[in-house]
Amino acid sequence: MLNNQVNFNNKIGFVPTMGALHEGHISLIKASQRKCQKTIVSIFINKPQFNKKKDFKNYPKNINKDLKILRKLKVDYLLMPGEKDIYSSNKQKKIKINKKDLIMCAKFRSGHFEGVLAVINQFLIKTKPSVMFLGEKDFQQTYLIKKFISGKFKTKIIECKTIRNKNGLPYSSRNILLNKKNLQAAAKISQIIKKFYNKIKLNFKKSKDIYLIKNKIIDTNVKLEYLEIRNKLNLSKKINKKNFKIFIAYYLNGIRLIDNY
Repeated sequence: MLNNQVNFNNKIGFVPTMGALHEGHISLIKASQRKCQKTIVSIFINKPQFNKKKDFKNYPKNINKDLKILRKLKVDYLLMPGEKDIYSSNKQKKIKINKKDLIMCAKFRSGHFEGVLAVINQFLIKTKPSVMFLGEKDFQQTYLIKKFISGKFKTKIIECKTIRNKNGLPYSSRNILLNKKNLQAAAKISQIIKKFYNKIKLNFKKSKDIYLIKNKIIDTNVKLEYLEIRNKLNLSKKINKKNFKIFIAYYLNGIRLIDNY
């Protein structure tokens, strides 16, 4: 049953979403249900985090399907607030991030994470969950949220592994906007990144071959935004065999996709 009233006496798990639920979201919800007494799922498309009006307008929506999924999972609480429920003033719609964090997605999507932090801030103030569950696919986002809430909230963050389809493509709400050919192309890029990651694990010197991988990806007819190797602990470029992680963002048929290994 989906309820509107939340009893905060129990250990609460929180899974924030923008709807268009998929296997990745389902894995987060199930993780919360395993670890917490009660689980809250939110569905709220947060306009301030979109740096392009067209992206906001076209963001996938299928509330009937979402509700069926949540009922089947027997989620305890569903929050579907309106914008006025979240933001009482314009001042709350953006939270500034440090200049040194303006890298990768923060560099190319101006204001995006500032909007993400603002809505997470409001949700945590209003729901006070014990634990929040976030996916590793949005690695930089999770990193910035952890950094932001440290010392401000008692909420613990649990990062859950990226869920992929049989071809290795991570589940994303935006995948709905792609046709079969596009999805195959995106899966091929994820396979290229995984193969490159495995090569570096065997021989760290292979990390210098990133320019070859960039060329290989560009040859698949996508618009590459960035391909970087960074330290998974602090997102710096000080990397070694144990701490490196590969990050990519690209456009395929006008749809922006991200992945990491």
